[in-house]
This record gives sequence, structure tokens and C-alpha cells, in this order.
Amino acid sequence: MSARIEDRGDRLIVWNGNAEKRGALTPELYEAIAEAMRMAEDPRIRAVILTSEGRFFCAGGDLNVLIERRKLTEAERRERVDGLHDLVRAMRACPVPVIAAIEGGAAGAGLSLALACDMIVACEEAQFTAAYVKAGLVPDAGLTASLARLLPRPLSMEMCLLGRPVMAMRFAELGAVNRICANGKALDEALMLADTLAAGPRAAQAVIRQLVAQAYETEEADQLDAERNAMAHAAGGDEAAEGIAAFLDKRKPRF
Repeated sequence: MSARIEDRGDRLIVWNGNAEKRGALTPELYEAIAEAMRMAEDPRIRAVILTSEGRFFCAGGDLNVLIERRKLTEAERRERVDGLHDLVRAMRACPVPVIAAIEGGAAGAGLSLALACDMIVACEEAQFTAAYVKAGLVPDAGLTASLARLLPRPLSMEMCLLGRPVMAMRFAELGAVNRICANGKALDEALMLADTLAAGPRAAQAVIRQLVAQAYETEEADQLDAERNAMAHAAGGDEAAEGIAAFLDKRKPRF
């Protein structure tokens, strides 16, 4: 089985099981991630974690598959890429935070998937590589957009034009990785992060995700309007009632 979903009650773990090919993308992984995004609509789910059963998070596209795609028409190849892009859109629209737990590293479209997550936990030896150029290919799955939001232009250019890896610690210094952990501990660290998120207000977190995501492309005046509308709605909700009461009572909120 090259991909599976583990249901742990209030969080879902999507396992990339294609260990023999360093976590290269498979149709089964696409389906598992898409299904997890649908399952996350259930109010009991508080986070989704993407990780790998092998020693490498995801090496991106399988080059043997890409060789076969050369036989397709350009329109047919666009359809294949659209399938991956639909997956990224589903991750962006997920109602709960999505966390990447990375061992080994992420390359090519694997890096794109990692950066499509809301937060990244990586082991200290993990490497992040925009490897497309080494195969004469170009980035997809939102990689250039993600890098442009996160990194200075010269570094984005270096990653994409040269395909050189960036170590996890350097990526963290640049703000692209949330937490660094010992090798073999990425999932444990991601689960602890999920526990912290699960203690928070689910509805407010969903709106915060939307606001932060759209802020990169929205004019400030429009973003102010969006924040006004979201705040006016949240202030009348049950989560705000509990959060404010807990603050005044000097106790932990029970969301």
C-alpha cells in the first residue's frame, strides 16, 4: 500500500508509503490526501498531518511516470498537472490546520506539498530541494508562489534555477519551517503541535487560516474589510463567549 490514512480521533495522519522510491508521488497518495481533506470536515477533526513511512518525506514526481507522459498530448499532460493542483487547492481549503512532518527531506513536488501545508516540522538533517531543473522541468503545485511568499527573491531563484538543497536549519532561520527536531522525531513533534492546536477554538482557527492565506494576494483595504466581517461574526459566537469568560476568570478556556 503506497498511502493510507490513520484516524487518531481528533487528528488524521496521511502516510506516504512509497518508501522504496523515496516517497515519490502516486495516485494512491493523491487519493489519500484528498480523502483526508474531506474527512477533516468532521467537527471532531482538529488537524491533518502528512508524513512518510520511509526515510524521505516525498521526492516528488516519479520520473518513470513522467517518461510515459511524454507520449501524451500537451493537453493531456496539463490535465495530469491539474490533478496535482486540485490537491493543493483542497489542502488550502481544508477547515483545519495541515502539518507536514518531514524526515529526510522534500524535493520537487514533494517540496510543493510541504509548503502547501500550514506548518512544517522537520528533522535536523532534512533537506528541501526544488529539484525540477535537474530533470529539465519547471516547478508546479504552487511552488513558485509559496517560495515567493516565504523567501527573498535571490534565494527562491537559486533554489529553482540551480536545484540546490537547503538544510532544515537554514529553512527554519528563513521562517519556512516551524520546528526542528531530532532525526526520527518529526511525527512526534507534529503530534504535539496538533495537541496544542486541538486545545484552541476550531471555528476561529478555520477563519484565521483563510484570512492569513488570502492576505498575500489581497489589497490592504479589502483585507481590512475581511477582518472586520470575520471579527464581527466571531465576537458573537460561542467560542468568543468561552474565551473571554476564561480570560476574565483567569482559567484555561474549554473550547
